[in-house]
Amino acid sequence: MILSEKFWENKYKTNKIGWDLGEVSPPLKTYFDQLINKDLKILIPGGGNSYEAEYLFNNGFKNVYVVDVSKTALENIKKRVPNFPNSQLILGNFFDLNDTFDLAIEQTFFCAIDPNLREKYAFKMKDLLKSKGKLVGLLFDAKLNTDHPPFGGNRKEYTAYFESYFKMDVFTKCYNSFHNRQGMELFIKLTKN
Repeated sequence: MILSEKFWENKYKTNKIGWDLGEVSPPLKTYFDQLINKDLKILIPGGGNSYEAEYLFNNGFKNVYVVDVSKTALENIKKRVPNFPNSQLILGNFFDLNDTFDLAIEQTFFCAIDPNLREKYAFKMKDLLKSKGKLVGLLFDAKLNTDHPPFGGNRKEYTAYFESYFKMDVFTKCYNSFHNRQGMELFIKLTKN
């Protein structure tokens, strides 16, 4: 299955983005609110409209990077947050990144890529994170679509991808999901081995 740049750009241009909450995800907001180090270098892969990046940036985290293949999605962030640095809005493919980060935020990206790329995602995330870097976010814990995103899965499947590269600090049912995702999300906090 090919989920091309054109596929994603068309989704944002036509506003067919049913996964988009229109605000920062409550579980991620809760996590962000307890972060103390505002100098963390943070990656949001496949960030889309990234209300998470907006929230972090507006709360003093100035080292936030969003990568997405949709130019429209990145332009949407810039419209909402005009002073967000252009150099930190990366039009490109997550798998082509060569930088390193302290923290990566997972919000719908993992479950949007072709499931055949999940093992590659875990390996790439390991490479992108600094020593003791963290991968924090949400994964769908539900049977979803098999022919188009979002693609679901479960803890057992996901653990198999990450356990070789990460310590599983938190990998549990999410208690404070957005109302239309109640009972369908896992909250993860993984530390690079």
